[in-house]
Formats: sequence, structure tokens, C-alpha cells
Amino acid sequence: MASEHQSNTATLRKYMDLDQKGQIMAEYIWVDAEGGTRSKSRTLAHKDGGYSPKDLPIWNFDGSSTGQAPGDNSDVYLRPVAVFPDPFRTAGGENILVLCETWMNDGTPNKFNHRHEAARLMEQHAAQEPWFGLEQEYTLLDMDNKPWGWPKGGFPAPQGPYYCGVGTGKVVQRDIVEAHYKACLYAGIKISGTNAEVMPAQWEFQVGPCVGIEMGDHLWVARFLLHRVAEEFGAKVSFDPKPIPGDWNGAGLHSNFSTKEMRVEGGMKAIEAAIKKLEGRHAEHIAVYGEGNEKRLTGRHETGSIDAFSYGVANRGASIRIPRECAAKGYGYFEDRRPASNADPYQITGIIMETCFGSVE
Repeated sequence: MASEHQSNTATLRKYMDLDQKGQIMAEYIWVDAEGGTRSKSRTLAHKDGGYSPKDLPIWNFDGSSTGQAPGDNSDVYLRPVAVFPDPFRTAGGENILVLCETWMNDGTPNKFNHRHEAARLMEQHAAQEPWFGLEQEYTLLDMDNKPWGWPKGGFPAPQGPYYCGVGTGKVVQRDIVEAHYKACLYAGIKISGTNAEVMPAQWEFQVGPCVGIEMGDHLWVARFLLHRVAEEFGAKVSFDPKPIPGDWNGAGLHSNFSTKEMRVEGGMKAIEAAIKKLEGRHAEHIAVYGEGNEKRLTGRHETGSIDAFSYGVANRGASIRIPRECAAKGYGYFEDRRPASNADPYQITGIIMETCFGSVE
């Protein structure tokens, strides 16, 4: 892509290495009305031992500019909930990323704050020891919103050589993937792997296992990091569940789940009981599993139909997949393959807990 869209990293480096004179930079991050991330910076004094969420000041932003509040009552408050080392401003290792919940001035959560309810569910059902692992698929686009590396005015060869591919003509922008992986590791994100996906210019990273609300926190910050890394390479990141119509795979957010009961011998009974409950609330799950998911859940391209619930062992065309290894052992976890790539991980993990164990009292 044209160099004018890329950062001049070498020039920037000499400034990023300057002494900060006993102060740190804190990047406050939040989720906006459209399922994207926003952020802004503030200066804080150095603190021995570093900052935890409770040490950090509450801040605010103009919610009318993010679709989160009306113009006549536009202040939305940022309440810190998680802190991560900042991989972009590494001087001294003290600069931080601050993930925040959004709250209104009357003390109620902003309507786009899905973390609050999910955290209550995780706390109420903490005895279940819920583990989550989410697989985030995404597509890299150029400045014309075309998949990166696709022929101008045409299409690449059909799917087949691209999944976990290696080599020119099979994968594009591996630099972004590698940079993002390292940035996540530096920040303490529980990223567990990456791979090239079935459609060219499509990739995936996995986060987990994470316990409870930590899943949503780590995935949202991983998404933020991906956008920031891609920004430096002049690429756009799309979480559209069907970025290219036709005979091309869509993009999902496959969600793996287990509880302590499922992870021990005989756990298949608990897995089957949970799947039965999921079947009874299929429509409620689809409602929060991402915008445009009907374009992806067609029963083709390794998906189940959006209109019908199904499950099976090692079946990637089902709503719920039980890994063959787990079926053979009789315990483990299951994979919910219905969530779209643009779904909110707080809503996914929250409704799984609600369906399996009940709503917050």
C-alpha cells in the first residue's frame, strides 16, 4: 500500500525513547456504540509498584461524538476495570493501557456497556469456574476496502491453499499478524495462537483460556492492539462476518467453553446438559451473536443454519461442536460456532452463563 498511509517508525523511535521525567502515559480504552474501540491519553505521575484499576482516576468523554449519549447530556464516564502494559510506548515499561467501562452521570451503565452485566453473571456463578477461549477471525483490507492482495477488479484462485498457508500468493500481510502477536504477549494478553484462514487476506488469533470476565477484557484489548498495529502498516481490519459475498468463507468468533464439572471424568454429562439448554434459547443467542450473521450462518462454508440448532462431534457444520478428543475421553469442553466475528465477547460469554446457570438475582 502507498507509503503515505504508513507510520515513519524509525523517526518516531527517537522520540519514544526520551525520558518521561517521572511521569507515565495512560491510554484509556473503551467500546463504542458500533462495537469498535476508542481511546485517548492522559499523563499520570509515576507510582511505585504500578497502577491497578482502583488506583486510576475516573475520566470522561463526549458520548455524543461516539453515538453513546445525546448532545444535551453528552458526558459519559470511564471507569477503569483492567490495566495492561503498553507495547507502543515502551519507555521504562511503565506506560499503560487502561480498559474502561462506560457509565452515565446518574450512576447507571451506558446502554452499550455490556461488560457490567456479564461481570455480575461471572461473579454470581464463580463457583462454576468458567473457562472461555475465543477464536477471532478477521480480514485485512486496503484503503479501497478490498481484501489485501486481491487482484484489482478480480478474484484470487478458489479457496484451498490459503488456510494455514505459507508462501507468496497464499498469505498476505504476515507482518501485521506477527507484530500483533508480539504486542499482545508484551501487554499480557492471553493470546494462545494465530493462523491464516480459509479466505485469502483472512486471519485468526485465539485468546484463552481465560476465567470469567477476563475473557472479554483480553479480547477487547487484543482487538484494540490489532487496529493499532494495522494502522502502522496502512491496513484496515474488518470484523464483518461475510466481507465478500459468494463462495468465500465468512468470519466467526468461535467460542469454547467449559466449567470445572465439564473438565473432569464424566464431564460429558454436564456438557450435554448445557447443550440442551443452549438449544432452548437458540433465538436469544443469535440475537446477540453479531450483526449481519445471517449472511454467514447459511449451512455452508463450515457453518450451521441460523434458523436451526444442531450439534455433533467434530462437526464444523453444526451450531455446537464437541471436539472428537473430548468425546473420546468423556470430558472437556464444547465450541459454540454461531457467534460472528463482530460479536461482543461480553455478550457471548454473558449469555452462555445465563443460559447454562440462570440470570443475575
